[in-house]
Amino acid sequence: MKRNLAILSIFTIYLITLIGCSNEDTEEFDLNQLTRVDVQIFTGENSDNETIVTEKEKMKALRGLFARIKWEQNFKAEMARKEDVKTTLFFNFDKNMPERLFEYIIWFNQGEASATIIDRENNTLGTLEKEDAQKLRDILVNN
Repeated sequence: MKRNLAILSIFTIYLITLIGCSNEDTEEFDLNQLTRVDVQIFTGENSDNETIVTEKEKMKALRGLFARIKWEQNFKAEMARKEDVKTTLFFNFDKNMPERLFEYIIWFNQGEASATIIDRENNTLGTLEKEDAQKLRDILVNN
């Protein structure tokens, strides 16, 4: 009886240690770990311009703007026109690991002066309202 209790205790401790030490990737990411944004601007059918945003003030502004995006989960979007901007966000979660990349496709809607953002990896659709959409456009397009 004591032997079974000892084996069960050891197994329980082992299981708790295994679960506690697992390094599972989470879907959430910390915007403070955003280190760089690559921007590909489209005009017409071609990719017209590519830039990299790394300046501290612009990165701070982008972190705030990305935090204000209102997301809708499980959304499969089909847009009538080609995107205005494709962005690749670089997150550095651990200095010993490679950067993690997230790709957002962005449309700037002229009529309602908003922005539509699609994250195809997670099937989510995001929107930014007028003022924030204009700030995002200024940073990404009007470098």
